[in-house]
Amino acid sequence: MSPTVTGAAEWNALFGHLARWLGNLRRAGRARKLESKRALRDVVGAVRRTTVLLHAAEQGRVTAADRAELAERWTELGFRLEDLGLSKLAKRCEIRGRHGAEPDRFDADFLERADIQLERIETLARLTLRELDRT
Repeated sequence: MSPTVTGAAEWNALFGHLARWLGNLRRAGRARKLESKRALRDVVGAVRRTTVLLHAAEQGRVTAADRAELAERWTELGFRLEDLGLSKLAKRCEIRGRHGAEPDRFDADFLERADIQLERIETLARLTLRELDRT
């Protein structure tokens, strides 16, 4: 999926945010860097778990408890990322959590603009991890 003009502008804003965050992180201690890595890796894990859940849902094998656990995981990630200063990725996780808890809450247009596609979230997390490894 290639980014649209609006999508390209959003990616540029994300990369700008990422650059500022990495600049701050370079001055941070080792513990904060490790927590950032853990949080970003957990984002990738949440993407994997969500992918599995979506496939199970197609076969009618998802329980309310499965959905609640996943909504909670995305919400918790949103809080952790916000605490670490990764607000753009945090917002996507927070919306993912709300959407998981209340699937009918947001219309398709809002979800498209929120840019919460799993592939895009994972790409951003992996790019951030890659840059973090360079610091």
